[in-house]
Amino acid sequence: MTPEINIPEVLAEVRAVFARYEEALVANQRAVLDELFWNSPHTLRYGFSENHYGHADICAFRASLPVQSPPRELLRTVITTYGRDFATANVEFRREGSRQIGRQSQTWLRTAEGWRVVAAHVSLMD
Repeated sequence: MTPEINIPEVLAEVRAVFARYEEALVANQRAVLDELFWNSPHTLRYGFSENHYGHADICAFRASLPVQSPPRELLRTVITTYGRDFATANVEFRREGSRQIGRQSQTWLRTAEGWRVVAAHVSLMD
């Protein structure tokens, strides 16, 4: 059975939590970023030059960063929900002062605590 795609109220929820994530990323609000990743050893994040497995590893990496992410422009954002409890968010972006295009993919899951990222990937195109 195929889940219902983009149920309006579910899509609105995921858009809102994605916007909260983006705001926290740009403002370097590490506590919010840590909160929005699922607190599980099954969570993973593939970064520009590193791989992190588990919420604790992701939080430790983020805490080790000396500065916040450079400002960026979102060029294209595609959020799709599948049923009421699963979603993906895919973004093309450009960092301020750069011509490179970045890509960010997130898999979101509704948990008892709310929507959480269970898998993420960030990369730059040459």
